[in-house]
Amino acid sequence: MQSLRTAALTPLLATNAVQKASITLDLSLDLPIDTDKVIAAPAGIPGRPARPELVGHTQLKHHSLRLPEGRAALIHSIAHIELNAINLALDIVWRFPGMPESFYRDWVRIAQEEAQHFTLLRNHLVEMGFDYGAFQAHNALWEMAERTKGDILARIALVPRTLEARGLDASPAVKRKLVGAGDHRAGEILDVILRDEIGHVAAGNRWYRWVCEQRGLDPISTYAELVKTYDAPKLRAPFNMEARRAAGFDEAELLALQS
Repeated sequence: MQSLRTAALTPLLATNAVQKASITLDLSLDLPIDTDKVIAAPAGIPGRPARPELVGHTQLKHHSLRLPEGRAALIHSIAHIELNAINLALDIVWRFPGMPESFYRDWVRIAQEEAQHFTLLRNHLVEMGFDYGAFQAHNALWEMAERTKGDILARIALVPRTLEARGLDASPAVKRKLVGAGDHRAGEILDVILRDEIGHVAAGNRWYRWVCEQRGLDPISTYAELVKTYDAPKLRAPFNMEARRAAGFDEAELLALQS
């Protein structure tokens, strides 16, 4: 029987975005985990559709939210983040052996919630007369995944606890912009995403501290070292302190953010 960790490779390698989300949602958490198996990296990680065209972050075009195209472009950018988040969660599952079984089930559940988010956003785009792939996108999330593929501690510290946690900070302002422009459905979807992403970042915090404990490391000083070693982006205010507290950041970590 196929293990959950090897099964995660099927949607990770899928090149059709809609199929990737669908296959992810169909993964069974009842599969055996095979926690200690070292899996050889297949070619083609992650599977990507031909579109959107990937460009540098600074090359992305900005559109006015007064226009339907502008609102669609912003929703598209969030959908792209959610598709990347599917890949990131699935990549953790197959790539890093030796973790407890509950770790792998956590990240498959997270991948499935990211797939739900992508589907909600993509369906909304279609209702607006657009689709995923209609606008350019950047690849910053996956670039950090590549840099941290050799160390589970760095991956958890710098993807869910750093890049994905930035989404907690950005969500209220993005929602205000879209609802203010008349897109109330997008606001409802962002509420669902924020609720679930708090849980995803909380899982990152929980497992980061677990690995730190296993290695005898101080979580706060180790995080600062990892940020420097892997050239992670400097986080800037405003911070969604309520969401970050709900996601398990302690007061010392929140204070360090503002220093």
